Amino acid sequence: MGKFNKRTENLDRFLTSVRHPLKFRLFQLWKLPASFFSGVRVDSLLPEACVCSVPHRWITQNPFRSTYFASLSMAAEMSTGLLAMAHLYESKPSVSMLVVRLEADFFKKATERIFFTCADGETFYEAVNGTLSDGLPRTVRARATGRNSSGEVAAVFFFTWSLKAKAKK
Repeated sequence: MGKFNKRTENLDRFLTSVRHPLKFRLFQLWKLPASFFSGVRVDSLLPEACVCSVPHRWITQNPFRSTYFASLSMAAEMSTGLLAMAHLYESKPSVSMLVVRLEADFFKKATERIFFTCADGETFYEAVNGTLSDGLPRTVRARATGRNSSGEVAAVFFFTWSLKAKAKK
């Protein structure tokens, strides 16, 4: 975590909360019930990268016997959104985040658990620090690559996040 030295205590608390098996599942059930019931899970979370996955099962399937694109989108978005949340957690002033654009390319039929990796933690870190220092909004275009257990790319998503420091009161 060397390059992520600012707000390290907050970052550590956030990572610990998300990695706690019960706390994060309760958060999902309360705030993201579709991801909870679909079986989206966080497989790995570090300051620089996040891996989330979604299973192929009845509740996530489409009529073509593969994982529905919206289910894939949930896991992909979570892999990018958790990185943003990690770097803005308990920031002063607080920073709002919002998806303003989504792009996706599909390459292989998703018929098993798909693992989405986003390695844009440093980009989020810099954007959050920038908006905190000058108050100007930032956007981050984060990439989430979904692979099956064989390592084949099933889909690539790009989420553009808007980050904006809230006005001090």
